[in-house]
Amino acid sequence: MAITNWPISERPREKLLQKGASTLSDTELLAIFLRTGISGKSAVDLARELLLHFGSLTNVFAASQSNFCQLPGMGIAKYAQLQAVLEMARRTLDEELRCGNAMNSPKLVRDFLRLSLANKQHEVFIGIFLDAKNHAIATEELFSGTLTQASVYPREIIKRALYHNAAAIIFAHNHPSGIAEPSHADKVLTQSLKQALSLVDVKVLDHFIIGNGTALSFAEHDLI
Repeated sequence: MAITNWPISERPREKLLQKGASTLSDTELLAIFLRTGISGKSAVDLARELLLHFGSLTNVFAASQSNFCQLPGMGIAKYAQLQAVLEMARRTLDEELRCGNAMNSPKLVRDFLRLSLANKQHEVFIGIFLDAKNHAIATEELFSGTLTQASVYPREIIKRALYHNAAAIIFAHNHPSGIAEPSHADKVLTQSLKQALSLVDVKVLDHFIIGNGTALSFAEHDLI
């Protein structure tokens, strides 16, 4: 049955307008994003199939173009829309980081980093450069590598920190495996960066590892 034939109170869009977006299920939210279905399937049916195929809303947003577009009813246009939604959300969080104290908003930092790194197919190392009040000055992708590792050079990071006149920095990198657990190399690298940046009076406040829908904080685990 087409959604237009549903009771008004059960239609996702009308439900959102009446009760708010937080009351909708993942399937209903995806259905609003998809807007239309295909022959024999409503937008809700397609949304349900997307979630079943990828396993979670996070995995839908992290899907590659080829994996997303191979499903019935999906295509380049919807994939482009999906990426636009992600980028708008990331930029909104970036604006909030620039206006507020990053250390007082751990959830904001986590959400920003997850949106920035969760869908990367190779390892990427980024830095959030902060001023003396812990407001974000800039976020940069500092290094990128293969599926398993990225080469990180402390000297280059020091140059970027001095360029931004940063007082502190938060590091983050993703694990394409999806497992947000620090390796021995991650711990050694973090300490090396902390020591190197201390020579130019730049504090390393945290280092996050981004996995599949999760973000591990070195600071919260006393690893920094």
